[in-house]
Amino acid sequence: MNNLWGDSLSGFWSAWIIVITLGSIGLAFWLLYANRKTDKTPDADGNIETTGHAADGIEEYDNPLPRWWFQLYVGTVIFSLGYLVLYPGLGNFAGVLGWTQEGQWEEEVARAEERFTPIFAQYQEIPIPELAQDGDAMQVAERIYLNNCAVCHGSNAQGGYGFPNLTNDDWLYGGEPENIVTSLVRGRNGLMPSWQQLGEENIENVTQHVLALSDLEHDGERAERGAATYASVCAACHMPDGTGNQALGAPNLTNDIWLYQAPGQSVADSVRQSLRNGRNGHMPAQEAYIGEERVHLVAAYVYSLRFRD
Repeated sequence: MNNLWGDSLSGFWSAWIIVITLGSIGLAFWLLYANRKTDKTPDADGNIETTGHAADGIEEYDNPLPRWWFQLYVGTVIFSLGYLVLYPGLGNFAGVLGWTQEGQWEEEVARAEERFTPIFAQYQEIPIPELAQDGDAMQVAERIYLNNCAVCHGSNAQGGYGFPNLTNDDWLYGGEPENIVTSLVRGRNGLMPSWQQLGEENIENVTQHVLALSDLEHDGERAERGAATYASVCAACHMPDGTGNQALGAPNLTNDIWLYQAPGQSVADSVRQSLRNGRNGHMPAQEAYIGEERVHLVAAYVYSLRFRD
């Protein structure tokens, strides 16, 4: 109730909910109680009159409710009233047990922390390259990864459109343990500006030059013309030889790995789109959500991925 209406309801709305809730229960009980018997009596042959309702040749007899059914319903009414006394459900009345969903969640978290904190603390003392070889630790780390990272990087960690593949050696910010930890603790913000001001002719020339850097099929004449433009506007981030700059998160353009290549899209079209529109990448910092110990475990898990078959 607090999640829907804030910390508390006004007096009017609290009273309204109480009246509606108890009134509905009372009305339903009265309706059933008033119709628990019938004034019809069997004839000499033991037959009861019908109510006049019929469907597909089946007639409804005017029999009273089975006693067990009525008693069961009375039991549900008693249970519902007891529930509303113990738990919140009547406006601002919190229930005599004082239960809240936030309180239950906090208790569950506290129990989990008490149980798992010593285990995480033990793993925290192990260097990441060594921890990456621990099968039991990696099973724990994989669960944390699947709960927090797989939504972007995929359950197989092979990434997707705009989300890096974590299983290869192409690392925007470096793949050493300290780089991975920094990414998890601080997050990353990648930005490539739009270069529409170059004009379509120069964009096409630079595209062909980028294709040439990865030894892909390209127009040699345009690539040669694009080299000068690349040197003046792109080399500062991607380096003159196109190998990228991990300090800036600038991708390597020489290994034929493309972060923003959509399924079915050619590399040339992906590069053109990047030049025309720019790119914005954001990875949120994770330490605030999963804690320092879990960051250490996930970093070890990600570090281990490149060594798997």
